[in-house]
Amino acid sequence: MAIIVNLDVMLAKRKMRSKELAERIGITEQNVSLLKSGKVKGVRFETLESICEALDCQPGDILEYRPDDA
Repeated sequence: MAIIVNLDVMLAKRKMRSKELAERIGITEQNVSLLKSGKVKGVRFETLESICEALDCQPGDILEYRPDDA
């Protein structure tokens, strides 16, 4: 996978649990878990904006591009 989701890192830096983030942004804990694991095919900009607001970060702090090794 070329896009790495660093949501777990940002949650740890902010000392916040997935449950608290889910409550703040209005999604289920299960969806936060799926985001953290990178098992989603996409994320709405609205959701990304809410995450960034709750964690006081930039989208680049959460999403990272790594080229696949050929």
